Amino acid sequence: MSRFWSDHVADLVPYVPGEQPKVIDLLKLNTNENPYGPSPLAIKAMKAMLDDRLRLYPDPEALALRTEIAACYRVDVAQVFVGNGSDEVLAHIFHGLFLREGRQVLMPDITYSFYPTYCRLYHVPFETVPLAEDFSLRISDYTDERARRAAGIIFANPNAPTGMALTLDEISQIAGANPDTVVVVDEAYVDFGAQSAVSLLDQHDNLLVVHTFSKSRSLAGMRVGYAMGSVELIEGLRRVKDSFNSYPLDMLAQAGALAAIKDTAYFDQTRKAIIQSREQLCLDLQGMGFDVLPSAANFVFARHRVADATKLAAALREKHILVRHFGLPRIDQYLRITVGTDRDCRRLCVALADILGNVQ
Repeated sequence: MSRFWSDHVADLVPYVPGEQPKVIDLLKLNTNENPYGPSPLAIKAMKAMLDDRLRLYPDPEALALRTEIAACYRVDVAQVFVGNGSDEVLAHIFHGLFLREGRQVLMPDITYSFYPTYCRLYHVPFETVPLAEDFSLRISDYTDERARRAAGIIFANPNAPTGMALTLDEISQIAGANPDTVVVVDEAYVDFGAQSAVSLLDQHDNLLVVHTFSKSRSLAGMRVGYAMGSVELIEGLRRVKDSFNSYPLDMLAQAGALAAIKDTAYFDQTRKAIIQSREQLCLDLQGMGFDVLPSAANFVFARHRVADATKLAAALREKHILVRHFGLPRIDQYLRITVGTDRDCRRLCVALADILGNVQ
């Protein structure tokens, strides 16, 4: 601890991202990156920006990108906010919309672990609500009097790390039961099998939907995220952004994201390939004695009926395969495994079969 730190900084518990080691022949199935590269059109667009224009500031409103996002989801451009990755967008939400005196934020106990980190950073009171025994989110937990008193409700759909998804009717029930509470649906993985709540925006002005270009658009390295909601909510986020960083998205990121969202053919091709690989991976894992939660994401959450998860993760690491293990209550025996290409999945399953053969 440094004498230059404030007490607040000293008390922070930062989010720990999945590791990014530099190892030859490494198979990274621990950070839910897309196994397929970005759209060739996105690469071409970013290369085309490598000229004298980089001496200028980028468009602070990212108007061309926001216009294309709005057209894609059939909302008004004033209903779209963009940021430097969905993590930054979420940070603005916690700081600008959830920080309401005397009111707390509700979130599942098993979800994206950055949420409580934001709460601690911005002094936002929060309460974690236990998922059901089968890891499903109970709608009744978010439609009672406690929820109506909350400053905000946030959940990932599909959830991370479970991969399980709510229906649009269930999301609508939550938003409808809490008209004075901001309800945030983090849809980082929605394109791999769930339904987007964007279609509910006309019905619920308290609903905010967050997306990212990191997963289904393969642009994790460019850091582009966005939110869609009522004009009122988006204006609140814009006020926070322009009080923090007026130029969050550089020219390359805007150009690449714009081209990526236009390339619907490549988007559909790669996400369908991942969905198909996921279904086969689930079958293969089940055949080796794993219980696998139903996933609508580009990862699976699995527990072996005999082998210890910590030991499995360590054994896979020795074979240069990384998966994510959370040593947390209720899920300490589960592994979150990113869906790779068919070849990646075969390599994983061969390694697991060898490890389990030695264990059993």
